[in-house]
Amino acid sequence: MNLEEMTAFLTERGYPRFRAGQLYQWIHCKLASDWDQMSNLPKSMRQQLAEETELTRVRMIDRQVSKIDGTQKYLFAMPDNSLVESVFMRYKFGNSVCISSQVGCRMGCRFCASTLDGLIRSLTPAEMLEQVYEITRVTGERISHLVVMGTGEPLDNYDNLVRFLELLTDPNGLNLSQRNVTVSTCGIVPRMRQLADLGLSITLALSLHAYTDEKRREIMPIANRYSIAELMEACRYYFSRTGRQITFEYSLIKDVNDAEEDAAGLAALAGPLKAHINLIPVNPVKERGYRHPDDRAVRAFKNKLEKHGINVSIRRVLGRDIDGACGQLRHRHLSGDGQKAD
Repeated sequence: MNLEEMTAFLTERGYPRFRAGQLYQWIHCKLASDWDQMSNLPKSMRQQLAEETELTRVRMIDRQVSKIDGTQKYLFAMPDNSLVESVFMRYKFGNSVCISSQVGCRMGCRFCASTLDGLIRSLTPAEMLEQVYEITRVTGERISHLVVMGTGEPLDNYDNLVRFLELLTDPNGLNLSQRNVTVSTCGIVPRMRQLADLGLSITLALSLHAYTDEKRREIMPIANRYSIAELMEACRYYFSRTGRQITFEYSLIKDVNDAEEDAAGLAALAGPLKAHINLIPVNPVKERGYRHPDDRAVRAFKNKLEKHGINVSIRRVLGRDIDGACGQLRHRHLSGDGQKAD
């Protein structure tokens, strides 16, 4: 519930309006994990809340900490015991969390471990938010940036995603700046346009990974539904409605999309949009067989883009020693222990 809905819920039960503000602060500012912690609420009110509502909690099943860079990868069990991943990363600009939006994924991208076990269901707004809150509880550190780029396709869970963004950036709650939020999509064109119409200040990151429809279809099945021309038009629409620069996510795969013509074609797409390109040396997934280019080849690809006047960065590779790629940790647990957590 947002604050307005929470206020209506409580006043309908005879409680004064200020109780909604107290309850909202306990949940979204103090990150209370159970009703009994909410000490300034009447005991009878807490008992009624426990009987009539659910305070969503996730349960940590596994946590891996990188010995290389301190990145932390979490495996969380939802209330129904389905499993999702989240990642905590420290940068110079602050702490960033990457969360999942679905249990599994049905997009089928060839280089991604998230799709290996299919889609189970979408996450609720509370389940998405609770990933952020639980990591904050565990680390004791404030989160300043967030990306919805973990397991799942965020725009395949559109309504819940939008409510999650509302709660995450609510000034009455965690109050994360919209400008510090990035939502990734493999390119569901109608939803990209719908998101644009909301006029949010978030960053939209398009998982592009190829500059031709033919090559993109080999990597990403979604390309069979939406062409690159349609994607570029949706990106233009998003920029016109929000004024926010689009990011192209481009996973560099050795001998697949890392040739000179790939760089030239990618630059031709990004240039007219003034898009930022984020190069990502693909994280190897043993079931897929893709390999990443060496550092020299990655830098050479970056230089080719820059010669075309493109704003480009190489994503800092984090957590390669801890099942770093999306879906790897979850898939390993599912393969060994079944679909339910203990």
